[in-house]
Amino acid sequence: SPLLHPAQQFYLLLGNLMSPDNNVRKQAEETYDNIPGQNKITFLLQAVRDASAAEEVKQMAAVLLRRLLSSSFEEIYPGLTVEMQTAIKTELLTGIQQETSPTIRKKICDIAAELSRNLIGIFGNQQQHYMEVIKRMLVQCMQDQANPQIRTLAARAAASFVLSNESNTALLKHFADLLPGILQAVNESCYQGDDSVLKSLVEIADTAPKYLRPNLEETLQLCLRLCADTNLTNMQRQLALEVIVTLSETAAAMLRKHTAIVAQSVPQMLAMMVDLEDDDEWAMADELEDEDFDSNAVAGESALDRIACGLGGKIILPMIKQHIMQMLQNPDWKYRHAGLMALSAIGEGCHQQMEAILQEIVSFVLLFCADPHPRVRYAACNAIGQMATDFAPTFQKKFHDKVISALLQTMEDQSNPRVQAHAAAALINFTEDCPKSLLILYLDNLVQHLHVIMVAKLQELIQKGTKLVLEQVVTSIASVADTAEEKFVPYYDMFMPSLKHIVENAVQKELRLLRGKTIECISLIGLAVGKEKFMPDASAVMQLLLKTQTDFNDLEDDDPQISYMISAWARMCKILGKEFQQYLPVVMGPLMKTASIKPEVALLDTQDMENISEDDGWEFVNLGDQQSFGIKTAGLEEKATACQMLVCYAKELKEGFVEYTEQVVKLMVTLALTVSRVRVAAAESMPLLLECARVRGPEYLTQMWHFMCDALIKAIGTEPDSDVLSEIMHSFAKCIELMGDGCLNSEHFEELGGILKGKLEEHFKNQELRQAKRQDEDYDEQVEETLQDEDENDVYILTKVSDILHSVFSSYKEKVLPWFEQLLQLIVQLICPNRPWADRQWGLCIFDDVVEHCSPSSFKYAEYFLRPMIQSLCDTSPEVRQAAAYGVGVMAQFGGENYRPFCTEALPLLVRVIQAADSRSKENVNATENCVSAVGKLMRFRPECVNVNEVLPHWLSWLPLKEDKEEAVHTFDFLCDLIESNNPIVLGPENANLPRIFFIIADGVSNESIKSEDACSKRLANVIRQVQTSAGLWTQCISTLNETQQKAIQDLLSTA
Repeated sequence: SPLLHPAQQFYLLLGNLMSPDNNVRKQAEETYDNIPGQNKITFLLQAVRDASAAEEVKQMAAVLLRRLLSSSFEEIYPGLTVEMQTAIKTELLTGIQQETSPTIRKKICDIAAELSRNLIGIFGNQQQHYMEVIKRMLVQCMQDQANPQIRTLAARAAASFVLSNESNTALLKHFADLLPGILQAVNESCYQGDDSVLKSLVEIADTAPKYLRPNLEETLQLCLRLCADTNLTNMQRQLALEVIVTLSETAAAMLRKHTAIVAQSVPQMLAMMVDLEDDDEWAMADELEDEDFDSNAVAGESALDRIACGLGGKIILPMIKQHIMQMLQNPDWKYRHAGLMALSAIGEGCHQQMEAILQEIVSFVLLFCADPHPRVRYAACNAIGQMATDFAPTFQKKFHDKVISALLQTMEDQSNPRVQAHAAAALINFTEDCPKSLLILYLDNLVQHLHVIMVAKLQELIQKGTKLVLEQVVTSIASVADTAEEKFVPYYDMFMPSLKHIVENAVQKELRLLRGKTIECISLIGLAVGKEKFMPDASAVMQLLLKTQTDFNDLEDDDPQISYMISAWARMCKILGKEFQQYLPVVMGPLMKTASIKPEVALLDTQDMENISEDDGWEFVNLGDQQSFGIKTAGLEEKATACQMLVCYAKELKEGFVEYTEQVVKLMVTLALTVSRVRVAAAESMPLLLECARVRGPEYLTQMWHFMCDALIKAIGTEPDSDVLSEIMHSFAKCIELMGDGCLNSEHFEELGGILKGKLEEHFKNQELRQAKRQDEDYDEQVEETLQDEDENDVYILTKVSDILHSVFSSYKEKVLPWFEQLLQLIVQLICPNRPWADRQWGLCIFDDVVEHCSPSSFKYAEYFLRPMIQSLCDTSPEVRQAAAYGVGVMAQFGGENYRPFCTEALPLLVRVIQAADSRSKENVNATENCVSAVGKLMRFRPECVNVNEVLPHWLSWLPLKEDKEEAVHTFDFLCDLIESNNPIVLGPENANLPRIFFIIADGVSNESIKSEDACSKRLANVIRQVQTSAGLWTQCISTLNETQQKAIQDLLSTA
């Protein structure tokens, strides 16, 4: 009503903004949006500072004010009068000092931090004064002797300020003297039972680790002391350890300079791992309860794993080796158990160093398979299983006899099912990565053992209802069959009846996992032994699966059988091939349902997280300032599997899958936005689905493509994970090749151009950042290794940019050049002589495509790439030489008249590369073969640039090409031209060269450079048939060939 005071009207409005009633809230939002920015600031600040206003109104106002400063700062703030700007700062600073409510006070600190962040951004140094004010205020509050709570809040505000300015190095240096106050507050607050400041310290270690450098020693000492203090809660001790472990991941090089403290933290982790309960029921437990993730033992183990990966084995193994050896000799089982678990934990990080002494480690660990305490035997199996994965296949090749017999013996331990099951699990890890030839030596013994245990455990299941060991044994059998493949055929009948029996009868809820694993086992055995052996059982198995499937609708969403079923269907599809199509109607329903699970997502602050993380199945991404983004991962594994299965069906059944393409395409497009494994599967499916849709004709195909295209382009622009990004880019390029000319409209082109430009600019920027890191004070060889990895990742994305451009050039030809010009300067930058070789290689490849697909117009860019291309023919990098030689070949074949002088100039350079001493060595051979092919193309398409008669004999002596199959096809085509025209130089006087030509052809066939479907193979077969008519010549030609080559000639005659 107009009679209300404006401030009260505004409070009402704030109240309505929080209203549960949608209409009221919408109306309030409109009113709020229409208030001019300057008035908003005045009203909001007034509300925050109004002692008489309700707490939730003040909170709402504080949130809105911070949001206003972060989103619309530049539109509003510079337009305020200087008095107004000063008033705002004064109000905020007094607010921080006078506000009594801790929540509001924290929020005012946040507003002040937001304001100062923006001020630094805009006004640079003239704002130095305010920085001083903020710093003084925080220091003052951290020293407030009367109020411990204010000290804690000020420390959190200081941390929050550091976090929101993580990338501003100068500012962090300026605020370095806040750190001692923060550390003091960490110490104090922990003993007051408040770990919020400690959590802030973990966040600093995570996002702004360099801020800790001036006081790193003190920080580490403090954390070590807290971690060792058993009077604190487990949570606090683990958080203190987390600071050290996080630094090993975010600032490894900096931490490597403080090895003494790291060495002191290792025994702390081991001590946590000894913190176990005695539990008499343990060995007999049939349900594996989830490990207690808050327990010290689990936290210690995970910390050890991470710090070993973070700092590397060179540092960690020497620190830990003695401790582990002593623990393994301790009479108390808890120490032996911890020692073995520690050994499992460091395998990944200490890979190289442990590999060197693997012999002694393995012989030692195997002794503990016979330890008197069952939990130590369990830990020994754990270490073996872990090493079998970490050190595969060396581990399998070196220790197969000892390990297999130790595990089989441990599996006999009838009185401790939990140990038996873990031995079976270790056996699975061992066989998964075991070379087939090795496993076959033990196959009979393994299978007999597994069979005996399976039969015994089936009896136990029937009598006592225990199933833990059976679950693992079934999977061990599956894994043995999977590795042994057709060698498993003789044992098929020993197992299949029992396995089918389990699936038919194990219908109770508590047997769901067993049933799922058995279904997996049957389908893996079927795949291993092949269609012929499996067929008699196939329809019975399909019926069992179908029956489960119809009961499927009653299965609960978290039923473990679902994901096993889905994978089993896909294996059945591989076994049955096209005959599987009849089952699609039954299979697709549940599969689509699982693939479409909507993940639960939530934005949480750290307090909420504590309540929720106990409830398993959430994964968190830290957003800083004690906020996290949570995603419920239950169901995501199944979702990812389901998507991979859809990919499998599309691949195996092709047009048989056409009924489903439309719904699958729509689903995959929405999935491009979820977790990474699902995004990869979704991207992979796109080109396959287009192939399926082809049968329905061009209109249907175009419709499918419209759905996908926007989603793919968006995904390329926004995908954060480089592994997923490269898959998406690869799929997009494949789709464009499939769809061809006209598949992108002008908006697509505009968006794609912007994105590719961004990717190339980012590529150069990342290289500069890496150079800067090489100048950093903490730079060492381990940092260099990381930088090399990053570099490889970057180059991989560059190759995908090249893939996409290739698909666009090959589909659109010359008309796409005007669009390409926005990228031209960036590509030119790639081929500058000072760039790394990979940049030059891919830059040249892109220009190769321009010449190949967009000539003769390509010549208008010749000034940018011709010189670099000719010079690159003699480059030191074989990859660069290969790209340049390929370029000369396409210039001759497609470039047109303008390129003639360059063809002449290139010839001697190509010959020089081919005739170099080590031109056929492993690293040089591909580049050399491209040069040979280019010389062939020059003679074939530009004979006026080459003295053909002089070059031909040399060229023949350089054949055959063995490595580059695509170029080999070109050389054979040309060879056919020459022979068919009875070229005297090629045939030689009185056909003396024919035996050599036979040798070249035979080599091509046995090397699979000549495929029976190529037109060229018919022409070559005709050449051979002509020679057959003259018996003498035929004998002469064939007699020089060895058996393989003679067979190759016969093959060619029979197929072509």
